[in-house]
Amino acid sequence: MRRNHLIAAVAICLALIIYATLARLAGRPALAGHAEAYWIVVIERFGAYCVLGFLLSFLLPGRFMLASTLVVAVAAGLEVMQALIPDRDPRIIDVFQKAAGGTVGIILAQTILAFLPRPSS
Repeated sequence: MRRNHLIAAVAICLALIIYATLARLAGRPALAGHAEAYWIVVIERFGAYCVLGFLLSFLLPGRFMLASTLVVAVAAGLEVMQALIPDRDPRIIDVFQKAAGGTVGIILAQTILAFLPRPSS
């Protein structure tokens, strides 16, 4: 049952990230309004992908490379898809910010998993 909850959480997080990334600029959710400072946007990106990496790491315990690859692939893929939307501007620095957030989330989750007791078989 726990695994089903993790799958649902990852799916919801991914759906929200996809919506925020591919929605038109007027329909995009914003933390502090649409005239927010650049550093707030960086925190939003970093935080969203940190949560995604954290959840993926709990869904795929012990698979650091797979979780990392998935987070980076999602970040890069969505940035490429932004090129198809007229009022969005894809940039490589955004991919790096998102990948860094996902990696921090994965490392945090892996650290927590290392200290949790293993289930007996």
